[in-house]
Amino acid sequence: MNIPKRMAGAVIHALQGGVVPRIGLQYIAVGREREIEALLHDIEVMADGGASFRFISGKYGSGKSFLLQTVRNYAMDRGFAVCDADLSPERRLQGANGQGLATYKELMQNLSTKSKPDGGAISLILDRWINGIRTNVAAESGLELTDPQFHKLVEKQIYTVVDSLSSLVHGFDFATLLRIYYQSFVNDDAETKAKVIKWFRGEYQTKTDAKNDLGVSICIRDDDWYEYIKLFAMFLKQAGYQGLIVLVDELVNLYKIPQSISREKNYEKILTMYNDTMQGKAQYLGIVMCGTPQCMEDPRRGIYSYEALKSRLVDGKYCDGQNNLHAPIIRLEPLSYAEMRILVEKLAEIHAVLYDYQQIVTAADMDAFIKIEYGRIGADSNLTPREVIRDFIEVLDIMQQHPGSTVAGLLGGEAGFTYAPTTLEEQEPVEEEYAEFTV
Repeated sequence: MNIPKRMAGAVIHALQGGVVPRIGLQYIAVGREREIEALLHDIEVMADGGASFRFISGKYGSGKSFLLQTVRNYAMDRGFAVCDADLSPERRLQGANGQGLATYKELMQNLSTKSKPDGGAISLILDRWINGIRTNVAAESGLELTDPQFHKLVEKQIYTVVDSLSSLVHGFDFATLLRIYYQSFVNDDAETKAKVIKWFRGEYQTKTDAKNDLGVSICIRDDDWYEYIKLFAMFLKQAGYQGLIVLVDELVNLYKIPQSISREKNYEKILTMYNDTMQGKAQYLGIVMCGTPQCMEDPRRGIYSYEALKSRLVDGKYCDGQNNLHAPIIRLEPLSYAEMRILVEKLAEIHAVLYDYQQIVTAADMDAFIKIEYGRIGADSNLTPREVIRDFIEVLDIMQQHPGSTVAGLLGGEAGFTYAPTTLEEQEPVEEEYAEFTV
């Protein structure tokens, strides 16, 4: 496999730690073609001025985060800006202690484009927008950059974009900040540019601070941050991008909120986002949220406990257990035996590149490993790609570090084991007849 060692290290070390690598996903992408195709269709709709909202539902380790990162890379390659955040006790969609604003800050910190894929792309986007207009004006007018008439034409184009946003909710203030940024760009005022970036990132705590620094008597707050996400999506289209895709993982942290009122406020925020995208109130915006089946469908505490959302998301009576990839919820099916076999072969090649050795695990060894993994009691319903990957990398590590060992020897004692989830969070009620055999 022709993969750079730096990328091979990023892939192996991330997977070994149970997380999804940010780079190198194309080398380990297996399965999920239908799910990716459905999400890419959404991306085409967004590029044409539409909006989309999807949930991805799957067990811990089933590949939700992997699918999110794959979509993230696809979207950036197609000219979209992408921002992502994991929810946590400190980051929610709505909260009494600024948890919603904390999520917005995380999204803005992780705002990425193809030319800046690691986040922090706000200043790059703004500068590219201004330079793009200057380039177009220079090409169309033939004027020199120092010509006063050239600056007037650029300002006219800038204000045309800015004014198109003014009619939206909070659009006037957003437009005012864009004007200030342009003036500081022209005047080479790095300090003011930094203050505008600070405002866009939601880092002003009070209106007074924003007023003193920038002359605007408003700052992004916990209850209106989503309105600015919609504004960013519209602005990005004007700035030469295809739109904005927002990726939110770990919805389970909303499910874990102990107070029912707080949970419902967060579900209400999801409902607002869902309605905006489905009804055409947002443009050039895509939202994808990931959660476990329990946090989605639990009638007491999950998203389905909020009746307005349940009525919109629940499967219709004709679905009959079939996975409808055009529905709002994409439910991840387990990878097949053959798909996992292809994946471990890819991992073996990447591991060999990383540690500079000739491939020592044979096809028969890989077949035996997959057979044992899938042969454990309960594997059909509980085995996840994360566990298979970590187990196989461990086998590769031992084989590479201990030349005398054999795969057959490592796997020999495994045939009689019963499968059990690796963390308490992953465990689900065990069928009574199997309970005494679980290790």
